[in-house]
Amino acid sequence: MSDASFQTFLVGGLLALIGAIVFMAWCIWRYVDRERDMEGLALEGVGHELRVNLQRLIAELGAVARGEAKTPSDLLPMTHPQLDGVLARPVEADRRALTVIRSAYDELVARKLDIRSTLAQGQSTAEPVNLATGATIEAIGTLYLWEMHKGKAPNAAPSTRTWHVRDWMKAHGFRADALPGLHLRDAVVEGLRTYGMTLTPKPLTYTASEYYAKLYDRKADPNAPFWKRKQVVAEPEIEPVAPVEAPPQAEAVRPEPVSTPSLTGE
Repeated sequence: MSDASFQTFLVGGLLALIGAIVFMAWCIWRYVDRERDMEGLALEGVGHELRVNLQRLIAELGAVARGEAKTPSDLLPMTHPQLDGVLARPVEADRRALTVIRSAYDELVARKLDIRSTLAQGQSTAEPVNLATGATIEAIGTLYLWEMHKGKAPNAAPSTRTWHVRDWMKAHGFRADALPGLHLRDAVVEGLRTYGMTLTPKPLTYTASEYYAKLYDRKADPNAPFWKRKQVVAEPEIEPVAPVEAPPQAEAVRPEPVSTPSLTGE
């Protein structure tokens, strides 16, 4: 083999090796990128699955409260295969948030079983429906934190405006009047605030008339502008002490002059 042929063979082999390495690297990168996309879709599916289950549960609770659902078969079992699939394999997600979602499912399933058993026995469903409504409000708050704050705890989530929560519920189809006798969006906002999430504006402590009727003390206001005003401590009043009268002194008795007999006899 001549030198030219050997060099051509060597260059061709090196090019083929480089092409093979590049192709293998591209395949590995594509596999990793595809796995990451699949994990993202699976995590989105967990939220979508919880939202569908909550909307169906709200419709069932409304039917029970209005007396339209009278048999246990009117309440369908609640399943969550998307969540089970994510928990079954390691994924790059906050396992604490997934655990909170799983506990929310357990609570909802237990409350639905109570309603079904109450309907089967023909008893009043007022108390089980109230408990299920409370669990539903908490689950909606958990879904909001999962989708909008990456599953953070309420006290760790950033400060948010209340209208953001309401717009999110409106976009997901959670109507304010979905449950009889309850404003669902206000209940979810108050539930998040109760569990430690900072939602602004905060509820007013006083009405306008009560606020302006308060007597304002400029010197005792701890939230005065520029600095905290010192509390004015009133000095105790000292009662004047009545002067003590001296006891009356006895008048001095002047001695009477003693007359002495004169020597002259006068």
